[in-house]
Amino acid sequence: MLVIGLTGGIGSGKSTVAEALAARGAGVIDTDVIARELTEPGQPALAEIAATFGADLIGPDGRLDRDALRTQVFSDPKSRTRLEGILHPRIKDRMLERLAALDAPYAVLVIPLLFETNQHTHVDRVLVVDIPEGAQRERVRRRSALTLSEIDRIVASQISRAERLARADDILDNSGDLPALLAQAERIHCKYTDLAEDVKDREVR
Repeated sequence: MLVIGLTGGIGSGKSTVAEALAARGAGVIDTDVIARELTEPGQPALAEIAATFGADLIGPDGRLDRDALRTQVFSDPKSRTRLEGILHPRIKDRMLERLAALDAPYAVLVIPLLFETNQHTHVDRVLVVDIPEGAQRERVRRRSALTLSEIDRIVASQISRAERLARADDILDNSGDLPALLAQAERIHCKYTDLAEDVKDREVR
């Protein structure tokens, strides 16, 4: 199966593109969704997070206070590394399990930290959703309760926009409006469908 790694900075529009490709038949596996599943009440990862970062991060309903955890880990690189050590191996294992079971024309792995975690090795092509940094920060500010300094720390924890673009195979420009982005998603879907057919033909031969 053709496997696409979909990535981009925070607020770039990855989810919108993933939803558009899924609606057209792509098999989408979103690692952010997996991360939320792994930190639901009763999950081993949640217990390990509480033991590592403090039980006060767990509310009376047994759920993780994601905002408090985010504030803690993005203000301290060592804390972020510890959290990644808890979550990333579990996320990767579940992602690959779902990929192996997928039945679709092609697969899309939505991985915000694709290059930072060296998971580009699991994909055939890298699709980057790109947005100018000023617009990126404004979109994140509007949709979340994060302060500008918190947004800056999150952006700084990711590879630079220039490096991400340099390592991309395909790029969708999200500097315009939603219809423009969706039109690009339609075109890239057609491209990937054709590439997926080529992969199948080579396997048959």
